[in-house]
Amino acid sequence: MEEAAETKEKRLQHKDNKKTIRHEDFVAGISKGMAILDSFGTDRHRLNITMAAERTGMTRAAARRHLLTLEYLGYLESDGHYFYLTPKILKFSGSYLGGAHLPKISQPLLNLLTNQTSLIFSVMVLDGYEAITIARSAAHQQTDRVNPYGLHLGNRLPAHATSAGKILLAYLDDQEQCEWLNQYPLQRLTKYTHTNNETFLALLHETREQGWCYSCEEHELGVHALAVPIYGQQLKVIAALNIVSPTMRTTKEYLIQHILPLLQETARELRNIL
Repeated sequence: MEEAAETKEKRLQHKDNKKTIRHEDFVAGISKGMAILDSFGTDRHRLNITMAAERTGMTRAAARRHLLTLEYLGYLESDGHYFYLTPKILKFSGSYLGGAHLPKISQPLLNLLTNQTSLIFSVMVLDGYEAITIARSAAHQQTDRVNPYGLHLGNRLPAHATSAGKILLAYLDDQEQCEWLNQYPLQRLTKYTHTNNETFLALLHETREQGWCYSCEEHELGVHALAVPIYGQQLKVIAALNIVSPTMRTTKEYLIQHILPLLQETARELRNIL
């Protein structure tokens, strides 16, 4: 009796979302092009060929070809030395915000919270090292700071130094938390940022036990925040709802006593809708 030949499929696994793909289905050119776009950020609005090569691990020749191709397609512009993103890149965020369910149903509730408190609220999700703002509100009479924490749509903040980020990390399982720490070493952003792994893991455990997270000046001095989890189907945490405020305007006691119940009630409303 002849034995069937066994063929082993070579598969690739993404380091962040753990999704897999067959090697023959993976398009390296698209991956490299997206790596170029990902290399732009709030800390670097303009890149030259050398910078792009360093950030993506490509050769200068490969980085140059991808930059020129993206410029040709209209996603980048150049002054002859540096490349920078064009407004065309916003079509992707616009498509997401226009079609995604959570930002749509969150917005009226965020606006209601703002009308009740004149504070800034947002919904954030985890993406690798960072927490991303997918919905936000702004107080009608915000006079102290327009955007504390830089909370605009699509803004990315280091998860370990924000209340929303720590909420999202707290609801990962123990192995996922350890893998995240191994992949993204804790970076000091202010003198209050947690940088010890054991202490940070203990903080995540405490956060999960109490069901909310308070963070003060860990990412930006003069700013504190409070966050609660948003549950989706099958009791899985899919996002975080948070409030961010200057420390000169609100106290920790005020946020926990008066704002936390509003956050928890809003999170329950979202859970019933999702």
